[in-house]
Amino acid sequence: MRRAGTRQKLKLRQPAARSRRLACAVGDSFAHLVLRRLIFVSIALLAAYPHATGQTPNAQPEVQYESFTIDATTGDTVFTKASLSDGPSLLTADEIRYNLKTNVATATGNVTLTRGPQRLIAQKLVYQRRTAAFTAESIRVGSYPFYVSGATASGTVDELSVSSATVTFREPGRWQPTVQSGRLLYAHGRDLRSEDTRFGLGRNQPIPLPKIQQNLNEPLISYVSATAGYRQFLGAYLEAGLRVPVAAGVKLGADIGFYTARGFMTGPSASYLGENNGQNLRGLFRSGYIRDSGGKLTDVLRRPVPEDRSHAEWQHTQHFTENLTLAAHFNLWSDSEVIRDFRPRTFLPVQSPNNFIESLYTGHNYSISLFARLQPNSFESVQERLPELRYDLFPTAIGHGIYQRAQASVVSLRERPPGAIAPRLASDRADAYYALTRPFTPREWLTVTPTAGARVTHYSNPAGASEASRRYTRALGEVGVDAALRASATYAYTNPRWKIDGLRHLVTPKLSYRYIPQGDLGRRFIPEIDRREPLTSYLRPLGLGEQRSIDDLRATNTLRLGLDNTLQTRDATYGSRDLLVFNNAVDFRFHRGPGERDFSAVHTEIALMPAPWLQFDLYESFTPRTGTLQELNTGITLRDGDAWSLRFATNFLRRESEDYRIEGRIHLNETYDALARFEYDARERRLNEQAYGLAQNLDNTWLIEYVVSVYSGRRRENGFGFNVQVAARNF
Repeated sequence: MRRAGTRQKLKLRQPAARSRRLACAVGDSFAHLVLRRLIFVSIALLAAYPHATGQTPNAQPEVQYESFTIDATTGDTVFTKASLSDGPSLLTADEIRYNLKTNVATATGNVTLTRGPQRLIAQKLVYQRRTAAFTAESIRVGSYPFYVSGATASGTVDELSVSSATVTFREPGRWQPTVQSGRLLYAHGRDLRSEDTRFGLGRNQPIPLPKIQQNLNEPLISYVSATAGYRQFLGAYLEAGLRVPVAAGVKLGADIGFYTARGFMTGPSASYLGENNGQNLRGLFRSGYIRDSGGKLTDVLRRPVPEDRSHAEWQHTQHFTENLTLAAHFNLWSDSEVIRDFRPRTFLPVQSPNNFIESLYTGHNYSISLFARLQPNSFESVQERLPELRYDLFPTAIGHGIYQRAQASVVSLRERPPGAIAPRLASDRADAYYALTRPFTPREWLTVTPTAGARVTHYSNPAGASEASRRYTRALGEVGVDAALRASATYAYTNPRWKIDGLRHLVTPKLSYRYIPQGDLGRRFIPEIDRREPLTSYLRPLGLGEQRSIDDLRATNTLRLGLDNTLQTRDATYGSRDLLVFNNAVDFRFHRGPGERDFSAVHTEIALMPAPWLQFDLYESFTPRTGTLQELNTGITLRDGDAWSLRFATNFLRRESEDYRIEGRIHLNETYDALARFEYDARERRLNEQAYGLAQNLDNTWLIEYVVSVYSGRRRENGFGFNVQVAARNF
C-alpha cells in the first residue's frame, strides 16, 4: 500500500500492547486499515532507546518523508526522500527501509549520516539503532583538513573501519597528498591508523609504507621538500626529503640527493613527538652520506677534503616534569665544508656545529643544571665541558630590604685546537659567586641599587697556562651601584593616516658602576679557555657575576651611562604599540685594559615602526674622540600587505666588511610572486650575488621557487646557478 502527497512529518511513539487477533472479523480490508494506522504510532523506532546512544528511554525520534510503502515480505516500512532523526543522529537518503522488530534502518541513495559536527556520506548504509553502529558502502567521511573515502566501512561515526581506503589532505586534487590503504581505522578528531599503505599525490601513490599512524591534530607530513637545479660546483642536481607517520608521534623518512658532478647522497631522517601526563618530548634526526667524486678543494684548515663525506644532526627536548627538562643538540660533520657544499641554506645560520646536552631543574627560587659540550668534529676548536654542574640562586629577600643571589659550578674544561695550531688547554675548575643588593626607592620614579659581591675560583690540573702550577685559587671582590630614573609624558596628538591615537613618551636614564680592582689576578696561572670573544664591538657585561669569560677577567673601574627612549600610541585592538625605540649607552673607564680607551664607543640602537608598512632598524658603534665609525648595521623594510615588500640592509664593520643587500618581492596574482636579491661588497667593489626568481603557489598546498643566481668573489663556487625548490605549504 502506498501513501503519497506533500512531505509529511511523524513523531514516533512506543506502540501500545496489541492482541494477537483483529478487533473484529470484518476481513482483509480492515486488516490493511489497522496496519496503515500502526505506521503512525510505531514506525521504525522504539521508545526504549538503548543507553549506548546517550538518549533517555522516552526519546521520540521523528521521520520526515514524501511517501511510504510497506514491504509485505519483510515487514519493512519503506520511506522515499526521507530523513530519520534519532536523538543526536540524523539519517537522510533517497530511500530508508525500517524494520520495527530489529530496529534496523537501511538507507540507499545519497545517504548522509550526521551526528553533531561529524558527517558521513555513502551510497548505502545499514544503521543499528540500538548501538548507533552501521555498515556502509562507497563512503566519505572526515573534517578539515583530513578526508577519508572507501569501498566499505563499519563502526560508528566516532570510530570507523574502512576498507580500500583513500585519505586526502584538504580537498581532492591532482597535487594533494594522498594515502591509500587496504584497511584503515579512523577515529574522528583523534587519529587514523592503516596497514599495507602507499603514499603519493592525487591518484598516484608510488611510495610503499608498512603502516601509518597519524594524529589528526598534527600535519600529515612533518617534512617534505624537493629541489632541482644546477650549480657549477655540484653540476645538475636533484634533492628530495620526506618524513611520514609510522607510529603515534613518530615520523620516519629519508633525505636523498643526486649530483652529476659529485655522486649520490642519502641518509635516514626522523622526527618524534610525545606527551603523557604532563611529560612531553620532541626531537629531530637527519643525516646524509656521499662518496664524493668531484673537486672538493680544502677545508678551513687548508687540508684536503676527504672522499667519504657525511653529516648527521640530532635535536631533542624533553620535559620530565614541570620543573625538570632535558635538551640536546648534536652535529657530526666529516669535514668543515660538507654542509656548506650540499646544504647551503642550513649552513648560513649555523656555520660552526654545536654539540651539547643539558638537563635543568628549576625550583622555587633556584636552578640546578648539568651541562656538557663535546668536540666530536676534528676541524673545529671547542671549549669542552665534561661536564659542568651549576647551581643558581635567584635574587631572594633576606630581610631589611636586602636581596641575595649566588651561583656555583664545578666543571672539567678541555680545548684541543685542531691541527696543532695552538697549545692544548685544560683545567678542572670550581667557581662560586655571592652578592648582596639593597634597592632604594626615594621616589616612585627613581631606583638606586647598591651591590657588593665576591667570587672565588679554584683551578686544579691546569694545562696550557703561561706559568705551570698544579693548583691555583683566585678570590675577587666587587662593589657597584645601579640606578634608573623613569619618567613619562603624554601628548594629545592624533593622525588617522598613520593610525596614531595619542602619544606617550617613556624615558629611562640608567647608570651602572662596577669596581673590581684585581680582576686580572693570577692570569699567568690560568688557562684561558672561557675567554672574551675577540671580534665583538658590543658593550660587555659589567658585573662580576654576569661575566662568562671567567678565565679571562680584567680589572674593572667603569661607569656606564645609558638612555632608553620609547614612543608609543594607543593600539586600535588592545593596549599600546611602539612607534619608536631609541637607546644609547657608553662606558667611562677609570682603569683601562690593553687596547682600551678611557671613553668607549657610543652604542646606539634605533627601531622605528610608525606604521605596519614601514620598519627601520639601526645599530651603531661610534667613537666620538676620534670620529671613527666602528660598526653600522641598518635595515629598512617597506611592505604593502601581501602585495609587495622591499628591504634594504647594510652591514659595516671597520677594517672587516662593508656589504649592501637589497631584497624585493611582488605579488603578481593568486599563483605567482616575483622576487629578486642583490648583495654588493663595497670593499671589493664586487656584486657577490644576484638572484632572480619566481614563486608559485600550487593548489595552495605546495610552494615552488624558481631561482636563477649569479655568483662572484672568493667563495667555493663562482658563476651561474639555477634552482627549483618545492616545499610543503600549510601542512
